[in-house]
Amino acid sequence: MKMTTHTHSAPLTLQLRDQADYTKSGVSRTSLVKDEQGQFSLVCLSAGTHLPEHTASRNVTVTVIEGRGILNLDGREVALEPGVFVYMPAHTPHALQALENLAFLHT
Repeated sequence: MKMTTHTHSAPLTLQLRDQADYTKSGVSRTSLVKDEQGQFSLVCLSAGTHLPEHTASRNVTVTVIEGRGILNLDGREVALEPGVFVYMPAHTPHALQALENLAFLHT
């Protein structure tokens, strides 16, 4: 089952691995929940995808669901694999390389 954005106050449960979509090469982002307090998205990168260095205007968290990658975070390399959690304060430079299909929860 593919998700559409959930915007009301009813509870939501999902198996995130079932939502992962690698049918397009590059990056795919699915908004899971969006409300006045924040947004939760499932981001999927197909193997070999590289996101050049960039920053976000707000604090961001990443929780890896499946796959492997390398996050260059403020000048240091962080191995991404299932279960890894990353907190990035606003304006922290970061870049990403997917070594294999990679899915993570982005908030």
